[in-house]
Amino acid sequence: MAASNLSQRRDLQLRITELAEKIAESMGMEVLLVEIKGEGKRSVVRTFIDQPGGISLDDCEKFSRRLSVSLDVEDWIPFSYVLEVSSPGIDRPLVKEKDFLRFCGKTARVRTRIPYDGQRNFKGKILSVAEGRVRFQIEPEKQLEISIADIEKANLIADLSLK
Repeated sequence: MAASNLSQRRDLQLRITELAEKIAESMGMEVLLVEIKGEGKRSVVRTFIDQPGGISLDDCEKFSRRLSVSLDVEDWIPFSYVLEVSSPGIDRPLVKEKDFLRFCGKTARVRTRIPYDGQRNFKGKILSVAEGRVRFQIEPEKQLEISIADIEKANLIADLSLK
């Protein structure tokens, strides 16, 4: 994808995120992440929402209807797309500083925009969060601090062990 198309897609993603956040706030919800995936007829606008106590299928349907109508009215998206609204699921995306704070002590998979210690993909336990940076335990004797601005994608890794 050309740089100008990438920039246009990021701008569109920001506009959709702002609109989705207004709708979510009015419904007592929070937008975790808006993604635009694919190209042409295979494009998907995916929105992850949450609220205290969790998200039900009914919550997703109500939010989806409101967002769909608003996107149709705004008419910003210059291609056909499928709108998907989802709960965060067990591999919850981590985007904002408060997401990392909430899940301190949990394990996450992280991909960075730039290399740290010569690599961009990490798996580690979230140790601390401060001033826009997250400290991870990535090996028994190795910690790594990453700027949240440098994180391209981060997701919780579900702990499915029986305790």
